[in-house]
Amino acid sequence: MLAIIAAVSFGLALILDLAKAGLGDVITGNTLLLLGLLLLALHLAGVGTGTRSFGWRRRARR
Repeated sequence: MLAIIAAVSFGLALILDLAKAGLGDVITGNTLLLLGLLLLALHLAGVGTGTRSFGWRRRARR
């Protein structure tokens, strides 16, 4: 899920850069680019995957 949001953020940053536009002083193409990189890093780190850390107990009982 985080990777999809990162892709959307990268897409918006690209569109804003190609149009030479911005969404105000706070949200710029650079801001969206950094947001996409943060979300991609969280995705690669395994945040939000839904796996539980106690899965070893279930396997040990079998």
